Amino acid sequence: MRPEIEQAIALLQRDDSQSLEEALSLLQNTVFSFSMRVCGQREDAEDTTQEVLVKSLSYLSRFENPKALLVWLYKVAKNRCLMSRRKSKFAPQRELSLEELMPGRQELEQLADGSRINPESFAIHSEEARRLRTAIQKLPPQYRIILVLRDMEGLTDQEVAEITGLRAGTVRVRLHRGRLFVRKQLMKTAKPRQAAAKAAERPRPARCKAMFAELSDYLDEKLDDSLCEELEKHLDGCEPCKAFLSSLEAIIEQCRKSPSECPDPKKAAKLRQQLLWNYERALKART
Repeated sequence: MRPEIEQAIALLQRDDSQSLEEALSLLQNTVFSFSMRVCGQREDAEDTTQEVLVKSLSYLSRFENPKALLVWLYKVAKNRCLMSRRKSKFAPQRELSLEELMPGRQELEQLADGSRINPESFAIHSEEARRLRTAIQKLPPQYRIILVLRDMEGLTDQEVAEITGLRAGTVRVRLHRGRLFVRKQLMKTAKPRQAAAKAAERPRPARCKAMFAELSDYLDEKLDDSLCEELEKHLDGCEPCKAFLSSLEAIIEQCRKSPSECPDPKKAAKLRQQLLWNYERALKART
């Protein structure tokens, strides 16, 4: 649960105009941050934020449960992002297969090589926010929504399932493939070693391939004990898979630590004042 949502609920319960504006500011920042990560365009994020706040004003007093507000808020924002996106800037709608996201024999041999990229160094090198944003923007939207909600906004699998209307199992599958896609995009900057080039056409070891589908569940501690033991046994004897897992873990951590983008303070304040003025005017008209 995002602390901003809980703070907003506490402010709304005070039932005064100052607290309402403070709550609106918290919600404004939350929606804008999410929209920027999904849309990638400030204009789309601003449009989404304005529409969500307009819709939320007349409903906010009804929310007493932070989770209910969180799910409603993200659901409206998600729908708006998908409707109003600038299509020329958005990744195409397509399904990602596990096969296309898996490393080839060449990359596995690079990872096994003693001079491979160190996962810690890779994480530091990859802190450049622009590269991460670019990789995420290339994700098909149905995967991007999941990755942003789960790894960047800090929501749980169940909350993501409620917001997207998907089954929890589908959320897990899309999350894993989204993570693998972003990792693959960021790893393209790594220079391939010529020593491994001759191995490019050889297939991946079957046992390594079987492990890849379980890596996100393993990192999120959602793998049952028997599968977890089997995977760890494999990792103990497979340096390429161990290095691959470390690089995937570094990408996930990078997503989680990615800083939120905030709306322009002057524009944000002006929007809140206009919305509150319209809202109070509408309330007076009813009495």
